[in-house]
Amino acid sequence: MTDLLTGAWALPLAALTAVLIDRLLGEPQRWHPLVGFGNLAGALERRLNQRRISLGILAWSLGVLPWVGAAYWLHDTLSPPGRLLLDIGLLYFALGAQSLGEHAEAVARPLASGDLEQARQRVGWMVSRDTAQLDASGVAKAGMESVLENGNDAIFGTLFWFALLGGPGALLFRLANTLDAMWGYRTERYNLFGRFAARFDDLLNWLPARLTALTYALLGQTRLALRCWRTQAGVWESPNAGPVMAAGAGSLGVQLGGAAIYHGQEEIRPPLGAGPAPVAGDLARAIRLIRHSLWLWLATFALIALLSEVLHA
Repeated sequence: MTDLLTGAWALPLAALTAVLIDRLLGEPQRWHPLVGFGNLAGALERRLNQRRISLGILAWSLGVLPWVGAAYWLHDTLSPPGRLLLDIGLLYFALGAQSLGEHAEAVARPLASGDLEQARQRVGWMVSRDTAQLDASGVAKAGMESVLENGNDAIFGTLFWFALLGGPGALLFRLANTLDAMWGYRTERYNLFGRFAARFDDLLNWLPARLTALTYALLGQTRLALRCWRTQAGVWESPNAGPVMAAGAGSLGVQLGGAAIYHGQEEIRPPLGAGPAPVAGDLARAIRLIRHSLWLWLATFALIALLSEVLHA
């Protein structure tokens, strides 16, 4: 039993358990740690934001490092069963797989039934663009872009850093990603203060995003996905969202990107993927792609553990 808790199988065991808990319970409805962290981040920003990079670094450090440091300290002091439970708990709170699927399905259902107003409202909870005037295809496009990008941010990036650094690594990634989502805007208020948060998240996400893009490509129209990744990702504003969404759209055979309205201003974004504009059924296909990708990652963890045992036998 001790070998199972400390050996090569500890990682896939903890990851599978956390994913199953997430699937069964979803996100906590009350007292979610990330909600509390968001409140803390908001207080730090209000107190320290004088539109200076140095104060943004200080706020990021005050928000993230104490929690990650405490998680590492606990990880080092606990017994093997305690470390396993800590890893499972931290990964469960850092994952957003079930929540992402629920939000996407809440858009797909009214969209498929023709309730465009409800679909617009629901997709508005997932994206930062203006959704009040979107047609059915625009709603499906916005939902698919969010699902594909957040598949990396809420699931696969978390699993990647969990695989490298255990539960504390998953916590580090999720907190850093949350601060990027809150502060990483190129607006007058956040451009300097949030620059470190945005750049650090880009760094943490660089390799996970490309592994996510590869996973999407392997589970769909692989050649098309790889071609879209190669030719389209470089012109997208985000260095990590570009590969993920280009490969995901190509894998599903739809075209994303194009015009979107942010804060009352229309932006023309480069195309991603290839094929027709998405419809409600394509949003459901994107959800399935995320779920199949998750099981592929878990299977890969198990395969790595098996190979490690064979090589050290």
